[in-house]
Amino acid sequence: MHSANLPQASLPTRTMPWLAGLNDTLTGKLLLAVCASAFVALCAHITVPLPFTPVPLTFSDLAVLLVGLTLGPTVGFAALALYLAEGACGLPVFSPLGPAGLAHLLGPTGGYLIAYPFSAAIAGYVSRSLTGVTSRFLSGLVASALASTLLMLTGTIWLGIWTHASAATAFTLGAAPFLPGQIVKVCAAAGIFASLQRFRRA
Repeated sequence: MHSANLPQASLPTRTMPWLAGLNDTLTGKLLLAVCASAFVALCAHITVPLPFTPVPLTFSDLAVLLVGLTLGPTVGFAALALYLAEGACGLPVFSPLGPAGLAHLLGPTGGYLIAYPFSAAIAGYVSRSLTGVTSRFLSGLVASALASTLLMLTGTIWLGIWTHASAATAFTLGAAPFLPGQIVKVCAAAGIFASLQRFRRA
């Protein structure tokens, strides 16, 4: 297990060598964060309203997982923090189904949104911690599952507070309808992550 002797800072570069040039400079990291926030915003506009819950079906959570896996915990967190700041300032980066600006963060989906930077950081940290220990797909799968769990838990708790609902009702509205989709998204994120690594190392 000689890879354990590598400096921690080198893990993102070893994991995704095609990001080495940008990840090595502050300007590059800022550029990656801006591009990643734009990617999440684009995915947030792929939204399907559901009549039985105030939480829509969206692809922004898949984007969060991919950002964390590919950019690592630090840049991933920064990218999603920038995304929230953009939305709070009124830029059209959130789902078009809700109000604009800070009101969106304080709405029924605010818990999911606030968890975005932390979920991206967890995905990036866990996947890099498992580098060299297991396969690329499995490391991405475990990382995405943990990040998605935090996302769903935080969102459901916030939704329960926002609606003054019981824990069971909050789970029914904010988690249960989305669990099958989250499983698909977690597997998709891990698959895309593993494929990108194989492609760049080929």
